[in-house]
Amino acid sequence: MSYRIINGRPYVVDNLHIPSCKETYTKDNSKEVTKGKSFNEVLKSKLEKDIKVSNHASERIKDLNIDYIDMEAIKEGMNKAEKKGSKNSLIFYKDVAFIASIQNRTIITVIDKDRAKENVFTNIDSVVIL
Repeated sequence: MSYRIINGRPYVVDNLHIPSCKETYTKDNSKEVTKGKSFNEVLKSKLEKDIKVSNHASERIKDLNIDYIDMEAIKEGMNKAEKKGSKNSLIFYKDVAFIASIQNRTIITVIDKDRAKENVFTNIDSVVIL
């Protein structure tokens, strides 16, 4: 049995876990094994945890000046709605309304100030104003 001294304390070498190059750790220190996955698969799985944008919403977003910082703010709005137990939410951000499925982490549609006149939004259980 071997011992290793770390910060003045002896540890049995058998109990030390040295992560392999195929393991990564998330922010909450939970281990995620990426063995056998390509770089693109790992990247795609990391991005899927963020916001998805439907085809309809992505076409409307092209006309607006939405950048990475704006998407991070919208993601925070979705996180707030998720903490409150929302399923479908209307998120207001910079005079733009985002209809989002909180459960699926998906922006369903985007409505700017000009298109929002005389519209009725249904099946929404929360509103987040950013």
